[in-house]
Amino acid sequence: MTRILNRIRSSQSQPRVGWNEIFWAWSGSCLSVACLALLEKVCAQEWNLPLLIGSFGASAVLAFGAPHSPLAQPRNLVGGHVLSALVGVSSQAMMGAEPVLAAALAVSTAIALMHMTQTLHPPGGATALIAVIGGPGIHEMGYWYVLLPCAAGATCMLVLALVANNLAARKRYPIFWW
Repeated sequence: MTRILNRIRSSQSQPRVGWNEIFWAWSGSCLSVACLALLEKVCAQEWNLPLLIGSFGASAVLAFGAPHSPLAQPRNLVGGHVLSALVGVSSQAMMGAEPVLAAALAVSTAIALMHMTQTLHPPGGATALIAVIGGPGIHEMGYWYVLLPCAAGATCMLVLALVANNLAARKRYPIFWW
């Protein structure tokens, strides 16, 4: 126990980010979530389709708060959501009568698939789970859920991340595309 306490005392904390970094993270994430919400408002009136799902909040943290993370790169952002949505919808379609099993398999299979395809994006786990527990409105969408909101929303967020993260001085996004 003493060894653990000594390690805790002697460990360093991560460096703080500057106000400039905080401003760009705040601005980019605010703009991206607002755009998705406004698009959803327009689409919801016309076609009753969601564009804003909870996992996009976590994607905004990565894309705007940690844009240099490998988990925030375009392949991961878009690919992670799309693959996870496919897995989630498939799990719901095959095992919807057993929601506990469907939820567990959706998340774990999405993680495995993202690892295999090098598209690991932690919010993808939530995207897969939403396909299972999202309720009748999400379930009725079937595989359309993959396109709207997942692919469209992730692509919209990517475009805004490209703009916001490259406006700031000394920032470059993405680090890699593929």
